[in-house]
Amino acid sequence: MTKYLTAILTKEDDMFAAFCPELDIASQGKSVEEAKSNLAEAVELFFETASKNEIEERLKTDIFISPLEVAIA
Repeated sequence: MTKYLTAILTKEDDMFAAFCPELDIASQGKSVEEAKSNLAEAVELFFETASKNEIEERLKTDIFISPLEVAIA
């Protein structure tokens, strides 16, 4: 079964951080591809080892990503 989730990637110094907001799981890597691959591995491991109850408690299905406009003094 394939599940489609969100990966948010940011550059932090010489590494890339990857975050899945639906499960609150993060990982990192030396490249975007490595960070995304490491995140996928972490998420797959979570689904393999977590109980059904833990998955239901952590899995957020209403994730909205939107631009945010703020005034900066």
